[in-house]
Order: sequence, then structure tokens, then C-alpha cells
Amino acid sequence: MAAFARLLERLLWPAREKQESEEEEEGHRAQHGPQLLLDAPRCVQRPHGGAAASCGLRFGASAVQGWRAHMEDAHCAWLELPGLPPGWAFFAVLDGHGGARAALFGARHLPGHVLEALGPAPGEPEGVRGALRRAFLSADARLRALWPRGEPGGSTAVALLVSPRFLYLAHCGDSRAMLSRAGAVAFSTEDHRPLRPRERERIHNAGGIIRRRRLEGSLAVSRALGDFAYKEAPGRPPELQLVSAEPEVTALARQGEDEFLLLASDGVWDAMSGAALAGLVASRLCLGLAPELLCAQLLDTCLCKGSLDNMTCILVCFPGSPRPCEEAIRKELALDAALGRRVAELCSSAQEPPSLNTVFWTLASEDIPDLPPGGGLYCKAAVLAEAYSQLCQASGHHWQKVL
Repeated sequence: MAAFARLLERLLWPAREKQESEEEEEGHRAQHGPQLLLDAPRCVQRPHGGAAASCGLRFGASAVQGWRAHMEDAHCAWLELPGLPPGWAFFAVLDGHGGARAALFGARHLPGHVLEALGPAPGEPEGVRGALRRAFLSADARLRALWPRGEPGGSTAVALLVSPRFLYLAHCGDSRAMLSRAGAVAFSTEDHRPLRPRERERIHNAGGIIRRRRLEGSLAVSRALGDFAYKEAPGRPPELQLVSAEPEVTALARQGEDEFLLLASDGVWDAMSGAALAGLVASRLCLGLAPELLCAQLLDTCLCKGSLDNMTCILVCFPGSPRPCEEAIRKELALDAALGRRVAELCSSAQEPPSLNTVFWTLASEDIPDLPPGGGLYCKAAVLAEAYSQLCQASGHHWQKVL
């Protein structure tokens, strides 16, 4: 883990300096408090997961603080919903800004508001769609009643409600969801940005302005829980304020070809496209990797690919998800062994021990077969760091200085 963190520190230092400079220029820190980046990323994860055998659902989740000075993401996962028949489940990822208060509140209390809005016999699909809208708005109203007056901060949110017949996606802001069906991306949510036509119209009607693609020159999203300073337009209901907590809700009829659905905060999507993520997830499922371990590997990959944000992801696997494949497992084991040998060759052939950074970029310039789709060599950074660390330990303490 220490070698992996040092590799990230050296790989991403230019991106780190660039983002700090951009945030300073945009006045982002003045609006939302310090957004300082750490000297080294915090890579510790606590992946967890579960399964509901009765309906064939499996899930995994993980989160990482990364380079940010504070962790502001939160998430929740309910494989069973009290009062509803088997086959109903709820998952959500929340990405706070200006503090973690709104995200933590949403993770703890949004499921209860959803259950209250659904009732014991929700009508599908329109009744459920309406219930999700009411749940988000009622949760936001409750949060407002508890919120310290004048304190900034809010949270984006993306939620999945599973029923035996439908998948319901509800989101506010730029946390996203993506469905893979029959080996391709079948659906992805669209971020709520101030320049989207519907969002821009609501903002202007509420008396707001958009500068530098941000609401009032500050907020990058136009829908969120919290952010109550932007919800003060007189005579306008909550869904028509500058910032709205009303979610965009989509109902997708379930199909046998449904494979998996990924919920993640924007730090994940900043690093990888939906197609790349779908390819990487499918390839790891073919290795028999548990969903929670897959999430952890996915976040490590995004860290290596340059994400400087907090990151959280939840992977929900359906009965049609890719199954373990012996050929894929054999190729992966062969790849790991080949990478380990190549690291040893690079280290033994040099007069001076190369840095881990040099080893990585040397391998990145080579044509290496069977690298993971979507993630490439970045997905193998932890393997390289482990091989390098073992060589250091075997060759003497003086190698540690070049980590």
C-alpha cells in the first residue's frame, strides 16, 4: 500500500498542481472553504458487499478519500426494504461539497423517506417515480430544518431502487449511474449542470445568473440536497429554486440481458468514460472477482488515471452478469506473472535502481498484450508496486529511497 501511494504521488503530481491552480483562479476555495490537496493520497478502502439469493442480486461498494483533505462522500445499500416484498432493494451514492454533512444525512435518512413515500403497495412505474421525487424533496426539507443557519454545503445524489419488474434511477447533480445490458452501455444518467437548457431556464426564472459555467459563478451543479443559500427565491416552490433537490427519475423495465449497474460519484467519471468502466467491470467479473473487491480495484485504477477527488462506487450485479471464465483467469495470471518478471528485468539491468515511476512509464510505452480493457496498465499499478516493493526488500534498504 505504501509503494502504491508513492507511485500515485509521483504519477499525479502535475495534475495535482494544475487542479490547485484552477481552483484558485475560479475562486472555488473562497466559496466552499479550503479544498486543499494532501501531499500524498489516502488510499485505504473498506470494501463491503452482500447478496440476496432470493432475487439473484449481488452488490459491492467501496470508497476512497484520495488526494482531498477531507472525505465528503457517503453511500448506503439496502438489499431488503421493510414492508415490501422480496426483490426490492435500494442503493445510493452521495457526494458532498462544502463539507460532508448533507451527504451523511442523505445516506442515513434518504432510504427512510423513500420507504415512507412508497407505502406498502407502490404502483409501478409511475407511482414509484412520483414517490422517489417526493422522497428527495421531503428529505431535503428535513435537512433544511436541521441545517445550521447560514452554513454552506450540499450534496449530489444518485440512487437505484430495484423492484422485481423495474430499475428506477433518481439523481441530482453529477453523481452518475450506468447500466450494462448484453455487453454494452444501455443507459447512463446525464449530469445536472447550469448550462443544460432546462436547468438554465429554471435558474434564470429564479433570478440567478451563470458565470464561468457555474451557478452564481460558484456552484458547478444545478440540483443537490442542501445548498440552501440557493433556495431562497421568494414565491417559488422547492423544485423551481436556483438549486433544486427534485431528482430526475428514470424507470427501466428489467430484462434478462441486464448485467450490472454502476453508481459512482463524479471523481470516478472524471477519470474514465462509461464505456471504459463497463469494459473494465465486465472483464473483472469474468475473473470471478467479488463485486466489493472489484469496486476497490476500480477506484485504485481511477486514482492512477488521475482522479484527485473523493470517490465512491456501488456495483449492483444482476442474474445476467458475466460469469467466471477459466480462459480469462488463465490470461490474467499469466499477465501478472509477466509484469512481475518485467519489473525484475528493468531493475536488474540498470546500473542505478530505477524509481517506481520510471518503471511504470517504461512499461506504459511497451506493447503489453491482454491488459484489462478500459483500465490498461493503470489497472495493474498495484501489481507493479507490489512486485517493486518485494524487489526492494530483497535487495537491501537502499532501494527504499527510490520508491
